[in-house]
Amino acid sequence: MSAPRRGLVARLAGTPRAGTLALLAPGLAWLVALVLAPLALVAAYSVLSRGAFGGVVVEPTLAAWRRLGDPLYLAIAARTVLLAALTTLLCLVLAYPLAWTIAQAGRWRRLLLLLVVLPFWTSGLVRTYALIFLLRDTGLVNEVLRALGLVEAPLRLLHTEGAVLAGLVYGALPFMVLPLYASLEKLDPALLEAAEVLGASPWARFRRVILPLSRAGAAAGAVLVFVPTLGAFLVPDLLGGGRQMMLGTLVQNQFGPARDWPFGAAVSMATTLLVLAVVVPWLARARTGDA
Repeated sequence: MSAPRRGLVARLAGTPRAGTLALLAPGLAWLVALVLAPLALVAAYSVLSRGAFGGVVVEPTLAAWRRLGDPLYLAIAARTVLLAALTTLLCLVLAYPLAWTIAQAGRWRRLLLLLVVLPFWTSGLVRTYALIFLLRDTGLVNEVLRALGLVEAPLRLLHTEGAVLAGLVYGALPFMVLPLYASLEKLDPALLEAAEVLGASPWARFRRVILPLSRAGAAAGAVLVFVPTLGAFLVPDLLGGGRQMMLGTLVQNQFGPARDWPFGAAVSMATTLLVLAVVVPWLARARTGDA
């Protein structure tokens, strides 16, 4: 190494702030180029006018933002938040016993973890179509119910909010299981033994020992489930049959068939602001131990 280069390295090593910035520079550049710059472009599109044949015209206006106050779009936003919240809650309820079982599985732990992440090896589109084959009128669920004599006519399971919710939970459940497992796996068994010796019931042990010590994993899992669900569009479109509109579906329609890029950008930015309004306070409370 030449003398000038050695001098530069020595100066960076001797200056903590400069050294930290040098280490962070590649990641920050990546963040700016692939996150902040596209986000700024979408924000700019949201205050421009729609062209006569789609696209945008450089004529600043807030018309796209004003459209967000329409009761139709407010109802779509409310439905999206409700489905995202229900998905997060159901994933949390289902993930706790599953994560606890994996944490206590001993030599079977790796196999169970493999089964949890196995769906990620298959395209989300393929998994969604698998649910369609299960839930349609001639699908496995209806055929089993009819074979058992529980129903005479096929139940309408597909193209309902229940089907959309089932698809969202199915796709998001591993994102809740893995953070919870990471927290529960570190739990000291002696704490549960002490609680049992002191007469705590199983529910009391869960509420007073397991739940507080796994709160960080639950908070991380809730964020990992809630945020992608707000922007989901494939599952509502296929399992909802176009009848269960969510914000992600609305954005996809505006940038696609409707060709109204300014309104699609406005919906995207509004969804981003909604995510920040929900997630930032949640993480702040989780950090202080109040969540």
